[in-house]
Amino acid sequence: MDRQGNRSARRTHTTGRGRAALAAAVLTVSATVAGLTGAPPAAADSPALGSGTGVFDGKVPLTTTKTATSYLLQDPTRGNTDTVDGQTHAILTDADNVWGNGLPTNRQSVGVDAQFAAASVWDYYKSSFNRLGVRNDGKGVRSVVHYGSNYPNVFWSDACGCINYGDGPGNAHPLTALDIGAHEITHGVTSATAGLGYSGEPGALNEATSDIFATMVEFHANIPADVPDYFIGEKPDFNGNGTPLRYMDRPSRDGVSPDYWSPSLPTLDPHYGSGVANHFFFLLAEGSGPRVINGISYDSPTVNGAKLLGIGRTKAAAIWYRTLTQYLTPNANYRAARTATIAAARDLYGTTSPAAAAVAAAWSAVNVN
Repeated sequence: MDRQGNRSARRTHTTGRGRAALAAAVLTVSATVAGLTGAPPAAADSPALGSGTGVFDGKVPLTTTKTATSYLLQDPTRGNTDTVDGQTHAILTDADNVWGNGLPTNRQSVGVDAQFAAASVWDYYKSSFNRLGVRNDGKGVRSVVHYGSNYPNVFWSDACGCINYGDGPGNAHPLTALDIGAHEITHGVTSATAGLGYSGEPGALNEATSDIFATMVEFHANIPADVPDYFIGEKPDFNGNGTPLRYMDRPSRDGVSPDYWSPSLPTLDPHYGSGVANHFFFLLAEGSGPRVINGISYDSPTVNGAKLLGIGRTKAAAIWYRTLTQYLTPNANYRAARTATIAAARDLYGTTSPAAAAVAAAWSAVNVN
């Protein structure tokens, strides 16, 4: 399932027949979604401030489009970012601009989560890096909710520039959490910039990039219903036991992902191989050892016993973004990422800056030398 252009936040292994079926489904939905109108194009002066209650996000503000008879879940202030029902193939509409009730049984509720995620991603990249949309072309993302039937996953498609959310088993377990949406949309950013591959170490760096910026979007949005953290996919309960998919402070907490680089890393599924870069980012941003952030306890180790002080997540993310957009190439490995992030830190903060030294130290702490 995890292939170039259609990448999933969840670790899922699909048979050859399943991959072929998914590919056909993606092409079908991409063609359908690309041709959707749902309503006449939004006028420049048509934004309306509404609100919604999502399954995972709680009550959040939404900018929508007012028409003569209703409201569209389409945001003309963010490149016409919109949300479509995958069953009706129409942009979601509402009579009073108050969307959803927080329950999965309400078809608007997951739309609220999806639209808020796309808007939050737009806001983070714009305010942090002056980036306007996934391809930096001023165009928003289309979110397709209620994709398929009993579909237990979510994926990004470069073909349509859209993110597709399944409703999970029994169509009752949606996957529209903020960090999951931000993770998938960031695959589009990676595709439009470094173009990282999707196997071995390039794939691991690709997945880590999505985890890093999903985390940053979550901190930037800072909503009460989803307290910002360094976990990935904790809200939808993918594992069925209340645990996150991934832990950035100590990736091995999931039982599979490595904390440190080793020669066997290129053989891992990219979702697991990403652990090394996720761990690097946590160490760079927050430092090593035990700490509490937003009421959540973390304890990040180092392979060499080094005690590291973080430079802050804002600086760490700026370094990773410059690395992604200026230095990484499709076949980049972890050693190349070390070189590139040091160069990016020197560009941003100075050749002999503490930030550049911290980058080198954080990579050494995860055994990338």
